[in-house]
Amino acid sequence: VYATPRAVQDVFRRHLDMTPMQYLWRVRLDRAHRDLIESDPGATTVGAVAAHGGFAHQGRFARLYRPTYGGSPNQTLSA
Repeated sequence: VYATPRAVQDVFRRHLDMTPMQYLWRVRLDRAHRDLIESDPGATTVGAVAAHGGFAHQGRFARLYRPTYGGSPNQTLSA
């Protein structure tokens, strides 16, 4: 199926109320959150989880993470 980039953006906005990039960031963030919950704090770091999730900058990861999950990535890892 051929669809223009604009058509794809419109479908995302209509059905998910977000852009394709926002959706991608959310999927990556959800995966990183799951990884933090399941990881052993003594065997991994927030930076490693962020990098595995596709976040090149740990600070940006933390800025996106806090408002979404109500705490820092470090708090989730150590919980």
